[in-house]
Amino acid sequence: MAVENKHKISITLNGAKLDVEVEAGATLLETLRDKFSIKSPKIACDHGDCGACTVLLNGKTVRSCLILAVEVDGQEIVTLEGLSAAGTTPLQKAFAKNNAFQCGFCAPGVILSATELLQKNAHPSEHEVKEAIAGNLCRCTGYQPIIDTILEVGKEEGEKTHE
Repeated sequence: MAVENKHKISITLNGAKLDVEVEAGATLLETLRDKFSIKSPKIACDHGDCGACTVLLNGKTVRSCLILAVEVDGQEIVTLEGLSAAGTTPLQKAFAKNNAFQCGFCAPGVILSATELLQKNAHPSEHEVKEAIAGNLCRCTGYQPIIDTILEVGKEEGEKTHE
């Protein structure tokens, strides 16, 4: 008896409803990169340790290298491309302005992790920022410029809501 090796799934990717056929063992990361040419989630450790493949799944950060594509059928996925679809976000602008990243390899994961945090808590403490980005490894700039930038955006966005 032959086992079906391909599955059709439906997802909402960066706001667009899409159908795709995936191999049973294909990861979400592979599917995003190979089937949809989404390049912000990076192929790095393949163990979920570095955060380079981070995406938002139903508004929560996940490591796309650890999730099978068939597991996300019917769910909403947002990548850095989806955040940027309407233009550069205040978070992205602040990272560029503050030179918080050097090589940028970790940027998508850090920005998506910070996005989730700021959506839950517009005024995070330094400790909360550190917890939110803890699973994202940065090999270049060190974490302080990243933490300072996230805190700055939280403060600026919080001030806008009180105007």
